[in-house]
Amino acid sequence: MGIRFNADEVFEMAERIEANGAAFYRRAAELQGGGQAAFLLGLAEMEDGHRATFAAMRRGLAREMQAATAFDPYLEAALYLQGMADSHGGEGAPSVARSLKGTESPADILRIAIGLEQQSILFYLGLKDMVPARLGRDKVETIIAEEKAHLSTLTDELRKLQAA
Repeated sequence: MGIRFNADEVFEMAERIEANGAAFYRRAAELQGGGQAAFLLGLAEMEDGHRATFAAMRRGLAREMQAATAFDPYLEAALYLQGMADSHGGEGAPSVARSLKGTESPADILRIAIGLEQQSILFYLGLKDMVPARLGRDKVETIIAEEKAHLSTLTDELRKLQAA
């Protein structure tokens, strides 16, 4: 049998990914400065809101969806989950924030963010198959729906920016 996760673990990763996403926008705002910074800081606050949403959903999970899925005598599971969240290559990947040069336009940043959001959706789709129904697979579907809504929001923001 392969690796299994529960909904609690997936929400833990989702919270970290959203926090990393907010850090991406804050870094971009820092590099941009001026009038663009306010726009980018608004996107960071949006990610903070997403993180709060996932945290609230996590707190509402049933006990069985929080049950450990593997023996963890050295308490390394949390580190593993953090590593997965940081390196999945999608939204909030710290390496992307570090790669910003400050020469990106707001539209460039939104295009990057849209691509990262798409990668995150694929990440969660893959995780969904690793969460048994009794451990909250439907909750992962909820995260995917939220991420699709985030993608739609970013796409709308890009359209507005391009129309201006």
